[in-house]
Amino acid sequence: MPLRIGSVTLSSNLCLAPLAGYTNLPFRRLIRELGGVGLCTTDLVNARSLLEGRAKALELIASAPWDRPLAVQLYGSNPAELAAAAQRLADRGVDIVDLNMGCPVRKVCRTGSGAALLRDVQRAADLVYQVVQAVRIPVTCKMRLGWDDTHITAPELARAFEQAGVAAITIHGRTRQQGFTGTVNLDGIRAVVQAVRAIPIIGNGDVTTPQAAKTMFDRTGCAAVSIGRGAFYNPWIFQQTQHYLETGELLPEPTLEDRLTVMTRHLDYMIEFFGEARACRMFRKIALQYATRFGPAAEFRRRIVTLERRDQLPEILDAYRHWRAQFLDEAGNLLPAYAPRPFAAHPAIPVPAGPVERW
Repeated sequence: MPLRIGSVTLSSNLCLAPLAGYTNLPFRRLIRELGGVGLCTTDLVNARSLLEGRAKALELIASAPWDRPLAVQLYGSNPAELAAAAQRLADRGVDIVDLNMGCPVRKVCRTGSGAALLRDVQRAADLVYQVVQAVRIPVTCKMRLGWDDTHITAPELARAFEQAGVAAITIHGRTRQQGFTGTVNLDGIRAVVQAVRAIPIIGNGDVTTPQAAKTMFDRTGCAAVSIGRGAFYNPWIFQQTQHYLETGELLPEPTLEDRLTVMTRHLDYMIEFFGEARACRMFRKIALQYATRFGPAAEFRRRIVTLERRDQLPEILDAYRHWRAQFLDEAGNLLPAYAPRPFAAHPAIPVPAGPVERW
């Protein structure tokens, strides 16, 4: 379903959420090719680092003509720096500036950024207003329900941000205290939806299947859903969810060979962007997320963490196919006892202890 965020029209109301260390240009390329996503957002970018032209910040905002529409997520606590960084992004042709008020990690919060802004509604609203006034492109915010269960400020913040001129708000249904533990609070997201007058609210958290996305829509009344962890377990989730929402039918699960082909393509895109040595090191962690849907994968995990060159991958995959054959029936299907675990059984994806990649 199309969705408007200010002057930007999205082809789908399904969005790729930012996740530090993962939502780089190669992964966004893969997700867009598989289809179903309406908006992709970059990793968190430090506003000051962007203004100083640091290589890491420039790498995080790297894009391409096909990488549209694109939101760049900024974090910081200085309104003037955030406004100037937003102007810099607008000049580069970025479609949307997203302000992070949800990152729970200490490195971000101790500077007064990220989720720390949830504790001071007036300060957060003033910061947002200054950024909105600085650019003509849409400005959005991503936040959590509050600092902890006794300080649920999201509905009040949503009203203040709408008055300040934001075009949309993404709400992660956990508090800062929860981090990425526990379950998402759908009633809390619904309270944010009900707090605003007209801007779209985008729900986020625990959407790892098409059914979970539909539950998010039905229970909260949100205008869109933002998917993070689920996209790394299953890059087809946007395509699958769009089909499910339109027809009520679930598409067949990708085969193992489908998964290996897409995983290999992902590595190739990373090599093209990061160079072979660095890409292979980074890919070791990413490949482990793909493996959660392989069924038995101990042999794959053992071998993939040694990856140093692209030409090693075919041998690793062939050895894995041979090892995995012991878990198949005569028709070549996994025996029921070895089927992949439900998505809910997977732990949260490990992310760096900060807003940028730490591999």
